[in-house]
Amino acid sequence: MTEPAVEGKPFQLYDIVIVGAGPVGLMLSTCLARWGYRVKHVDNRPEPTKTGRADGIQPRSLDLLRNMGLKTGLMAHKPARVYEVAFWNPDKSGNDIVRTGTWASCPKFIDARYPFTTLLHQGHIENVFINDLEKNGVLIQRPWTITHFESDEQENPEYPVRVELKHVDGTTTETVRAKYLFGGEGSRSFVRRLLNIQVKHIDPIQHVWGVMDGVVKTDFPDIKVRDPEFLQWTCDCHHGSIMVIPREDNMVRLYIQIASSEEPDWNPRKTATSEEVQETAKKILHPYTIDWERVEWYSVYPIGQGISDRYSLDQRVFLGGDACHTHSPKAGQGMNTAFLDALNLAWKIHAVEGGFAHRDLLKTYETERKGVAESLLDFDNRYAKLFSQRPPAAKEVEAATEGCPANRGEAEEDDFVKMFKESCEFTSGYGVAYGPNEVNWSVNHQANSTLIHPEGTKLRTGHIFINSDVTRVVDANVVHLEQEIPLNGSFRIFVFAGNPAVTHTALQDLANGLGAERSFYGAYARKDVDTVSHHERHNPHSLFFTICTIFAAKRSSIEISKDVPRLLARYRDHIYADDIWDRRVPNSRASAHAKMGLDEERGAVVVVRPDGYVGVIVSLVEGSGTVNALNEYFSAFCSKNLVAGTSQL
Repeated sequence: MTEPAVEGKPFQLYDIVIVGAGPVGLMLSTCLARWGYRVKHVDNRPEPTKTGRADGIQPRSLDLLRNMGLKTGLMAHKPARVYEVAFWNPDKSGNDIVRTGTWASCPKFIDARYPFTTLLHQGHIENVFINDLEKNGVLIQRPWTITHFESDEQENPEYPVRVELKHVDGTTTETVRAKYLFGGEGSRSFVRRLLNIQVKHIDPIQHVWGVMDGVVKTDFPDIKVRDPEFLQWTCDCHHGSIMVIPREDNMVRLYIQIASSEEPDWNPRKTATSEEVQETAKKILHPYTIDWERVEWYSVYPIGQGISDRYSLDQRVFLGGDACHTHSPKAGQGMNTAFLDALNLAWKIHAVEGGFAHRDLLKTYETERKGVAESLLDFDNRYAKLFSQRPPAAKEVEAATEGCPANRGEAEEDDFVKMFKESCEFTSGYGVAYGPNEVNWSVNHQANSTLIHPEGTKLRTGHIFINSDVTRVVDANVVHLEQEIPLNGSFRIFVFAGNPAVTHTALQDLANGLGAERSFYGAYARKDVDTVSHHERHNPHSLFFTICTIFAAKRSSIEISKDVPRLLARYRDHIYADDIWDRRVPNSRASAHAKMGLDEERGAVVVVRPDGYVGVIVSLVEGSGTVNALNEYFSAFCSKNLVAGTSQL
């Protein structure tokens, strides 16, 4: 698309211009390109990352990548998998280090499909996204950079953002117009600077680290186990710490502390050579030896934690990833947080530009993602403080892994257990949560309907949907329910139908209500609904909804033609039997219902946002009440006026 320009040269028109082809930019670009948007994506590097940078994919992120169909491409590179974390500290003599404890990277109290951290070179991760983008017609324009932009809806309401770009050698320039601009070009973001958005440093720079990727020869026993921190004692004039991260292709990454604010000659600009850092590592690991066969990459950088004052000023120009928050590398959250920044923004842009939601929905990008960044930084500070006071004893780690204090009479150990569990939830990705707002209706929401958030549910709005296994009725396949709907920008409506003999009328009433022309479902029918293929699994009626129906019954007892109303049966590939045993609810006959805390007889309806987070839970009842409550929920952010009352039987 083009429009006339001042000098007669037409501007190319894009839905979005994305600056920066790191994890946050690539995730955003991939989502929007798949959903049919016209994307202009530039990066100032001549090629994808060759060495260094982020490399840790947490369990929740692996769930997401599987849901996108990208996990197989990543695992083809045979990444390292870290199942266990080890602690090493000085022994009583102060001359050597000893292992003081280990814990699971993702303990059993976290219900994770992939209870490990995946460690892979960022370049491989980038290339998986880049290959997918190319399939959808998007090529990263390299090496190009942004030089200026202006956003003015009065001048051009449809494409208000004017973006000036140039090749890094200065020989070629280009000016385009877009509906949105996204700055994902790192901590020195040009977009952020031009917006005059300040970064608030939660803590001043306290440490300078040397970071080294390479192949080592060592007798250190835990070189393939992730070590969160080797606490080095003070010895003469030297002290420091080291963190070991196993990598693919027999490599390891070492973070070696080379300066600390506790030192009398502290200098946040201190640097060191690769050889000097290797010598420091050898001293810290004594009595074990370590030598480098090959150094793949080395860098020195200060670690300071900060967060931008704003993520957007006008809901047209946005920031994400390191452009708006920086973290300590210890928890491995940088890339994982960036992925969720991008996903949060992508589905909201899709909802707005698709005509489904009003523009104010975009304001929740900042409130939700900034809130998460603040929580992570606060947690990191508390985590570091607790562990700096004293290293945990082995019995404490063991007790915490089992989910109980080592000694219930000691508050300090209770604090450790609490912090341990919080640590695991954050670092796994499952602790990320959003507060109440127009898309997350908590139990305290002032809704008219009394059916919202039924008593006893274990689901929490603003939290990730709980994992469960069910049997797909049409083919008897046992499947992961949370993975059944791909990441396609749709809201996921899970109808937990309980006992079909009990809920038959309620299900029919629900279907009748959904079928009303001005219900939340009926109001957003596809324009091509009459010609949609019979084989369309996920979006036969609307591009914004996929409906799953889950019965608390054996598959053999479910007859779709008799038990499932016609509107719900259109999603025949999303009808399930909740008949798979789960160790977390061993005595339940319907484990998915039980894990969610939903009535196994009467069920409920769960609305899950396109990014996998629970939006609202509504009781399933006879009459119009259930659809009325759902209409009320969607009316809070949808673009159309939905009917409060629907068909009743």
